[in-house]
Amino acid sequence: MIEDRTKTTAIDDSRFRLLIDAVIDYAIYMIDPDGIITSWNAGARRFKGYEEAEILGQHFSQFYTKEDRLAGLPQRALDTAIREGRFEGEGWRVRKDGTHFWSHVVIDPIIDPSGKLLGFAKITRDLTDRKMAEEILKQSEQQFRLLVQSVTDYAIYMLAPDGRLTNWNPGAQRIKGYLPEEVIGKHFSMFYTPEDREAGEPNRTLDIAVREGRFENKGWRVRKDGTRFMAHVVVDPIWGDTGTLLGFAKITRDITKATLAQQTLEQTREALFQAQKMQAIGQLSGGIAHDFNNLLTVILGNLEIVRKRVGEDPKITRLLDNATQGALRGVSLTQRMLAFARRQELKAESVDIPELVQGISGLLRSSLGPSVTLETDFSPELEPVLADLNQLELAVLNLATNARDAMPHGGEIVISTKTEEVDDPTRWSLVAGRYVCLSVTDTGEGMDATTLASAMDPFFTTKGVGKGTGLGLSMVHGFVEQLGGRFILKSQKDKGTTAELWLPAATIGPRTKMVKPENPAVTVPRLCVLVVDDDSLVLTSTSLLLEDLGHRVISAASGAQALELFKNEHDIDLVITDMAMPQMSGAQLAQAIRIIKPDLPIILATGYAERLEGFATRLPRLSKPYNQLHLVEIIASAMK
Repeated sequence: MIEDRTKTTAIDDSRFRLLIDAVIDYAIYMIDPDGIITSWNAGARRFKGYEEAEILGQHFSQFYTKEDRLAGLPQRALDTAIREGRFEGEGWRVRKDGTHFWSHVVIDPIIDPSGKLLGFAKITRDLTDRKMAEEILKQSEQQFRLLVQSVTDYAIYMLAPDGRLTNWNPGAQRIKGYLPEEVIGKHFSMFYTPEDREAGEPNRTLDIAVREGRFENKGWRVRKDGTRFMAHVVVDPIWGDTGTLLGFAKITRDITKATLAQQTLEQTREALFQAQKMQAIGQLSGGIAHDFNNLLTVILGNLEIVRKRVGEDPKITRLLDNATQGALRGVSLTQRMLAFARRQELKAESVDIPELVQGISGLLRSSLGPSVTLETDFSPELEPVLADLNQLELAVLNLATNARDAMPHGGEIVISTKTEEVDDPTRWSLVAGRYVCLSVTDTGEGMDATTLASAMDPFFTTKGVGKGTGLGLSMVHGFVEQLGGRFILKSQKDKGTTAELWLPAATIGPRTKMVKPENPAVTVPRLCVLVVDDDSLVLTSTSLLLEDLGHRVISAASGAQALELFKNEHDIDLVITDMAMPQMSGAQLAQAIRIIKPDLPIILATGYAERLEGFATRLPRLSKPYNQLHLVEIIASAMK
């Protein structure tokens, strides 16, 4: 029986050894109590490089690095195994060829039934590949952390699933102003504006990121100091391998400067569009007004002649008066259109504003009515301005009338002035110099932002149908701009309106007095007048007016025809020519006539202020529409 049991044990030991030798992924070997290697398997031979004959009888410490041997790690491992019944650890080990590998080591003490230590069983596994992968991952994470920590133009941080911050990079600190210890652990909604928090924007952001896989938007955020900045925000959810939401990655960029620059660009484009629109409307208005002036010249001229020839019939006189009043209203409308188009004839002169307002105060007070109080506030040493007296009077009347209409239940209008030196050419596009600001302020209904933005547009009006043309403010705007000044409207709903006319100060020249002398009786001898106009109606009307005054008239429908007549008629005493004519303008015709007869008086008739050059600037100007009195005065002036 004993012999059979011995044979069985030998067979089992043989099988066990075969099993151990068959394992090639683990180094399995025995060491005695002193650390001497007593067995060696194929796995140990494969990744440590020693043959069994080479290693048996050697101390197992030779597999350790020199640093670990000097530190006593081999003996410490055995002592731990004896003391705790097991040793397990990882570390670098050395192969036969000197290369290192990362190993996982388990050492178990072998103790007989009597408690005697027989040695140790040692199992080593080569985990170099895993260790290298971990090192690469660790290095990658470290590089990524360094990358994130070096970014200062972007706020990059993580959120827990509930929206609380778990880290904070320098970019977030720079943009938002908080130190890491001030924000980590707090909810990211602290960066939102109160109105966005009230509207539930933070939670909506996370919900969209989870539902759609990403959230991206722009919006105002709040810094630590309370200031706001425009942020571009991207939020991405972070999912675990099992589909669990681990949190969110949030990237925020400060785009305030870019946003403001874009807004400025859009405002500039809008201003350019408005300028182009106003220029186009101005050209249209100027052209219409020119043609309308021709018609009014014909209508008023013929009415004047008819009035002389119908006698004293009251009924006919009343009809003529009514027609004349209608035509004069057309003149007023035309003047407003020309003012808006900046094509009216302006006589820039030194004007004293207090005297001007005083001169029209009676008309102002009667126009405003008893429920509106008119006050003035002029500085004692106020400088005169460079303006057209008649147009400035009309502008003040327009502004005062508008102010009255904005106060249906009464109120107060204050006309005031101040002088200011403009040294920044970019301010309101004004040339550097001294300016007088003439303000008309009311306590009326005021305008909202939308109405204020359109208030100076031509034909825009808030008045009822038939109660205004919408050209009043645009006329003022065109008149002031033509003088090199600036017209500014300031208004708030229910807080009144202030209209400011910034006019260049008149630094030279005498002040214009408001006293207008009466027209003296003007008589001129009978003349031979050459009248030139491409509009046949105007040509006929002007000829009739002149003939009614006793002059002999020769008419021409073009500049070329006028030159032919001039060559054949040697008794011509005066030429009255329209300015705007096709092929040859009035100025060109005048130049050709002066070459032939240098001393001949020439009068230019015009419906708006064309730009003249050379000697034409010194010729007398007859503004359309005109009547017989205007003709008498201009002829007398030209014949001096």
